[in-house]
Amino acid sequence: MLSTKKIGGKLGKYIIFIFLAVFCVVLSVTTSGFLTEKNIINVLRQVSYNGVIAVGMTFVIITGNIDLSVGGVVGLAAIVACDFAHPGEYPLIIPILVALGIGALVGLINGIGIAYGHVPAFIMTLGTNTILRGVIMLYNNGKPVLNLSEQYQAIGSGYLGKIPIPVIILIAVLLLGWFILNKTRFGRHVLAVGGNEQAARVSGINTKLVKITVYIMSGIFSAIAGMIISARVNAGSPTLGTGYENDAIAAAVIGGTSMMGGQGSMIGTIGGILIIGVMNNGLDLLNVSSYYQQVAKGIIIIAAVLFDMLSKSRKSK
Repeated sequence: MLSTKKIGGKLGKYIIFIFLAVFCVVLSVTTSGFLTEKNIINVLRQVSYNGVIAVGMTFVIITGNIDLSVGGVVGLAAIVACDFAHPGEYPLIIPILVALGIGALVGLINGIGIAYGHVPAFIMTLGTNTILRGVIMLYNNGKPVLNLSEQYQAIGSGYLGKIPIPVIILIAVLLLGWFILNKTRFGRHVLAVGGNEQAARVSGINTKLVKITVYIMSGIFSAIAGMIISARVNAGSPTLGTGYENDAIAAAVIGGTSMMGGQGSMIGTIGGILIIGVMNNGLDLLNVSSYYQQVAKGIIIIAAVLFDMLSKSRKSK
């Protein structure tokens, strides 16, 4: 028979989905439109870009670091990609490559500054985000980039059958993230660096390269999110991506990724993404002010971190 401790451990892995299921039941009872096909698709579309960012953020947080520049990457990648996405000027692959290149470059700069410059991740990425926000305003004199091609717009507004393309992109990114973290040597190195960086270094892992790589991944995934949302709104806005780092961090932390590093999963991140999306959608359907949504999100984040710290404290005894 399973001991109480083992049962608690197993339940702990799925507590986020138990909470999500209860939340969905409550909303289906208290609102009339929550369980409709249209609303469910709407929720999945809304969480798609945040979910893509959260995958990259999960890798970064597992290494014991943080990336506050993802919002700036979203904005810059989006506005520059849109400038290459006017009808008849360039094939679709060009704005896509430009956006991915920007994301990778910013991630590389962050990673080098943190790994070799020993700049604290919080300071490095906060500074990078501030720089990016300035560059975004300078790029088009603070004006949005409009008149996008239909092919580019399809990235955010198109469908494959009944499934929105942003949802397909999210699923693909989540599967890729899961495969890298769980089935590759690099994924094991990410967990090792977060668990004990010194021990990982002694065992022969290139910890600096691991850090640089996870920041490049974070930058690329943020650039993908920038294309999704700009294609959805049919514009590259200078304010796009502002505050997106908050929801990405929240999704990863709520999903069980430890802020102390060494622990996290894509399955948990999926749960975190869905909880935030369902919560926002449910409160909208209940006509609850967006201000209360921010309060609720903050409470959930604090509760998730406290749960993580208590769990680690209990294990260490």
